[in-house]
Amino acid sequence: MTETELDRAYAAMAAQPADDRLRLQFFERLADCELYLLLSEEADGDSITPELFNVQGQQYVLVFDTADRLAEFVGNIAPFAATSGRGLCALLEGQGAGLALNPDVAPSAMLIPADAVDWLARTLAEGPEETSAQISEVGAPQDVPQDLLLGLDRKLATAGGLARAAYLVSVSYEDGGRGHMLAFLDAIEAAQPALASAVSEALTFSGIEAGALDVSFIRAQDPIAASLAKWGLRFDLPEPARIEANAAQAPGMDPDSPPKLR
Repeated sequence: MTETELDRAYAAMAAQPADDRLRLQFFERLADCELYLLLSEEADGDSITPELFNVQGQQYVLVFDTADRLAEFVGNIAPFAATSGRGLCALLEGQGAGLALNPDVAPSAMLIPADAVDWLARTLAEGPEETSAQISEVGAPQDVPQDLLLGLDRKLATAGGLARAAYLVSVSYEDGGRGHMLAFLDAIEAAQPALASAVSEALTFSGIEAGALDVSFIRAQDPIAASLAKWGLRFDLPEPARIEANAAQAPGMDPDSPPKLR
C-alpha cells in the first residue's frame, strides 16, 4: 500500500495526541487534499447524494484520499464525486454529518464527527483582514517559527502559476507598527484573494498563538521590489501543471462548478 501525505499526518497526530500543533497540521492536510466521496447514486448534473451510514446515532459520509482506496472498500464500480477537503467541509457544514475517512483500507482510517467538520469549515472560511498601512522600512525576517515556514512552503507549493515568487520580510509601518509580511511578486489579480487566504491558513494551522502575518502584492517594476529581493526570504512557486485539453472529469473536479448536496 502506498503511504499518502494524509497517512503521515495522521500517524504523527496519533503518536502524540496531546500535541495540538500536530492535530492542526492533520486538519490542514485534510482540507488541502483531494477526497473521493462515495455516492448512493450517479450524480445528477452538479447535484450529488452521498452514501450515509450511522454509528451510534451519528451520520457519516464515506471519503477516501485516493480513488484506489475507494475502489478497494467498495469492491466494485461505484459512483463518486471528487472534491477538495475544504470544499466538502463547506458542503457539509451544518448538515449534521461527519466524515468516515478511509474506513478499513488505510492506516489513517478514522471517524471525524460533525462538530469537527463544522469547526474546520468555519476555520477555513475566516479570511484575512484588509488594511491600508504604509510601509516605511523593509528588513530581513526575524525569529520566524519553523512551523510557519514549513506551512508557507506547503501552501505555496500548491499555488503553481499564480505568482512568480513570494518574499518574507520584516516591515515597519508609518503608523509605528511592526511585523512580518509575505509579498507576492506579479500575482495574477484574480488569484490574490486565494493567495491571501492560503497565507492566513498557514498561520492558523501552524499553531502559533496570537500570530500575525501581513500579505502584499507587488509588481516587478514597483520601487519596493528591490528591497524585497535584497532582504526577503524567497519562496519560488512551482510552474503551473499542464492540463490536457478535453480531459474527462469526475463530478466535483471542476472548481468553478462544485457539487451540491441533495
